[in-house]
Parts: sequence; C-alpha cells; structure tokens
Amino acid sequence: MLKREAVRNQIIRDCVTWLRIISISLLLALPAAGAGRRNQVASNISRPNIVFILIDDLRWDEIGVAGHPFIKTPSIDLLASEGVMFRNAFMTTPLCSPSRASFLTGQYAHTHGITDNLDRAAASHQLVTFPRLLHQSGYETAFIGKWHMGNDDRPRPGFDRWVSFKGQGTYHDPDINEDGKAVKPSGYITDILNGYAIEFIKRKHDKPFLVYLAHKAIHPEVTQNNDGSVNIADAELFIPAERHKNLYAGKAIPHRPNYGRAPEGKPALQRSIGNLPPLGPATSTRDETILGRQRSLAAIEDGVGQILKTLKEIGQLDNTVIVFTSDNGYFYGEHGLSVERRLAYEESIRMPLLVRYPKLARPGTVRNEFALNIDLAPTLLSMAGAQVPGNMQGRSLAPLLKGEKVKWRDSFLIEYYSDKVFPRILQMGYKAVRNGRWKYIHYLELGGMDELYDLKSDPYEMKNLIMDPQAARALAEMKQEMERLLKETSVNPG
Repeated sequence: MLKREAVRNQIIRDCVTWLRIISISLLLALPAAGAGRRNQVASNISRPNIVFILIDDLRWDEIGVAGHPFIKTPSIDLLASEGVMFRNAFMTTPLCSPSRASFLTGQYAHTHGITDNLDRAAASHQLVTFPRLLHQSGYETAFIGKWHMGNDDRPRPGFDRWVSFKGQGTYHDPDINEDGKAVKPSGYITDILNGYAIEFIKRKHDKPFLVYLAHKAIHPEVTQNNDGSVNIADAELFIPAERHKNLYAGKAIPHRPNYGRAPEGKPALQRSIGNLPPLGPATSTRDETILGRQRSLAAIEDGVGQILKTLKEIGQLDNTVIVFTSDNGYFYGEHGLSVERRLAYEESIRMPLLVRYPKLARPGTVRNEFALNIDLAPTLLSMAGAQVPGNMQGRSLAPLLKGEKVKWRDSFLIEYYSDKVFPRILQMGYKAVRNGRWKYIHYLELGGMDELYDLKSDPYEMKNLIMDPQAARALAEMKQEMERLLKETSVNPG
C-alpha cells in the first residue's frame, strides 16, 4: 500500500516537474516572437483599453472645469473630477496638421516632417504612430474622425478599423471612408463619429482596444485645398447640431483684457499687408461667432457622456485610459487676431488636457507641470506596457498621473513654419521658448521684430520687453535656453 502511494506521489511530482519545464520553455520562447507578442501574451487582461478624444481648435478655457462662466460640460468635467487635469498643457506647434502628427508620434514638427497644413498625405502614411505601435504589441485599434494630414482619406497603417474623411469633412451627411469603402451616412458629423466609436467599444474584444476619436468640431465649415488654403469667407461658419442651435442664447461672452486691442510693441503684427485693415476692434471675432463654436461643443459633450456610459455597461470603465484634449487653441480677437492660431501667444498654444484612469491616477488631481502634446504618445505606450521608441521626444506623464514628485521640464520649445494660407501672418515663422515666467519669440524671417514677455506681470502679453534694459538679463537667459532646446531636439535654429 505504501509502495503504491509512493509510486503515485512520484508520478505527481514528475508531472509537476514537466509542467514547470514546459512553462519555462514557453516563457523563454516569447522573446523570439517579438516584444509585441510578449506584451500580448504576458497580460492582455491587465493592459488598459485607451480612448483618445481629440477636439479641433478647442481652447483650454472653454470647458466648465476650466472655470468658464456658462459653458456646461458635465461629462467632460467628470474626467477631471475622476482623473487628472493638467493646468499647463501646451502644443509644440499650434496648428492642426503638425500638432496632430506630434500627438501621434511623440515628436516635434521638425522631426516628424508634417510642418504645415499642406497636402501631407504621402508623408502621413509613413508616420510611426503610437496606435501603430500598440497594434503591433497586441491592441485592437480604431481611428475614427479627422486625420487632417492631406486630403487623402485612405486607411493609415496600424488600424483594424478606419472611419475618416477627406480634409476638413462636412458637418452634415459627410462622405466617409469606412475601412476602404465609400459611405455617406445621414446626420450631424459629431453624432455620427460618436456612434462609430461606441459601436467599436461595444464589440467583443479578445484584446485590449484603442479608440482614437478625432472630431471635426469645433472647426469652422471650410473646404481646404491641397495647398492648405481655405475659403476665408467661410472661416466664421460654425455649425452646431440642430438641437443645440439656440444653446446659450443671450449669454454674455467673457473677453480677456487683450481682446479687441490693437497690438502695441508687436511690429510683426503691425506691418501693413496689402489691403488688410489694421488689427484691432474691427478684426476681432463677433460674439455670435464665438457662441456658434461653443454650441458645437455640446454634441461632443453628449458623446463623452455616451462613451462613459457604454464603458460602464461593458464593465471596462475603470480599465480604460480616457484622454481628452485639443490640437491647438484659438484667437477670439486677442491682439486683434481672429479665426486663427499658429502664433506663440497663450490663446493659441494652450490646450485642455484631462486624463481619467483610476487604477493609476487619483481622482481630482491637478498638476501644474508643463505637459506637451508630444508627451501623450510615450505616456500611452508606457501605460500599455509597450516599448517607447528612443526617437520620441516627449516624456511619459505616468509619474505625474501617479502623483509622484519628479524632476520635470521647466521650459519648452514652440515652433511654427511659415505658410501662405493666411496673408495676415506671412513670413511669421518662429522659434519660441517659454518657462514659468518668461516667453521669448524669435521670428525667423523678420529681423528686429522679436518679442519678450514677463508672464508674471503681463499674463496677457501686452507689453513687449525686447528693448527694455531691465529685461536684458532675462532676454539673454531665454536666448541661451532656446539654444539649449534647439540643440537638445536636433533642430536647425534657422
């Protein structure tokens, strides 16, 4: 009896030993299959889903949680109260196509090569994007919305699901490329894109998923040509959903102190250009135009609420990283500028940035460090357990999301490459550097027109100190910091 039991125990031990050998062999074999497969096999269950929501031209101060006096965005605000709000989030190039490429690649515009809004379709097919890398590492990926790097709507590499349109698209009954097939759904484009996103989220997923939802709103209804030009006459045509067309009626638009003021001490903006009127009250954005933009945000707010509800229904809300942000800011008449961004002033370079992921980020956290659009790609790759390429120039925000105290950047580079779309800002390509107090703008084609602002005493950038002897030391330090950043990011200073 004892002998029989001993034999049985030996058999059990042998089986356990063989199971261990097989398990170890499998683990050792994984690296040969590549990092992507290793990540996928190791822990698909623990890897978070990702929903990335990108708005077009939304200013940082146009959501409720940012303190706007009447805009109602309860679902968007929930991302902040249940996640992290970055108060100092910025674009490295405040223009649609370059900024979108920077979000996707984690690189400055001078590195990824999408430097303007010209037809960059061919180049954008070659971008090594974070969705592409996530796809290689085992994610199921969907791009839904506005690609806006050229007028080519063909699927880009790295997406299992592709829903997009040419150029700017249209607000009603848009022509859509759905996985390579031309379709024309009826309805309002924001609702249509929200519906596509929710449909993808509801699918049965055997892998973690990424939804990159890039809205057309709140951009005006314009047609963009291959040379980047648009019909300026339509540049104030903002179209909300029918149900929101009277939203906020009668509300008084809050204006910043630099609204409607002719620029002073800004020779680049004070140039006489053709038949254009001088900048000032007459060139500022009308309040009704601003309301049209803000009304078109309401359908996005509806969609955020629907996405949160859907994720909760499928039991994936707290296992999903949700990012809400914008590709650039917008001028409403500050310094007399209207229907524009591109320039290095605060209204243009700031962006909203909210991140919800309760497994990592403590609810209601506010971070004041400089967060840049180039930081999102390495952030999401690292959170997904995927390898971050060495040529990404941003930093993972994960330590800040965790609430850690870490040594962080205290300045950053901003760049814009001059184009011919808006005559008002011809030859105004620049390199700029901003830190916690100062901003220095160096125009590459306009000699003697540089600008320096003390953001502590002059947050609205109304007094250019470039010639002030008392600011000479600060100017020298900012020039030195710019040289350091240009060298660090391997850019020709011009």
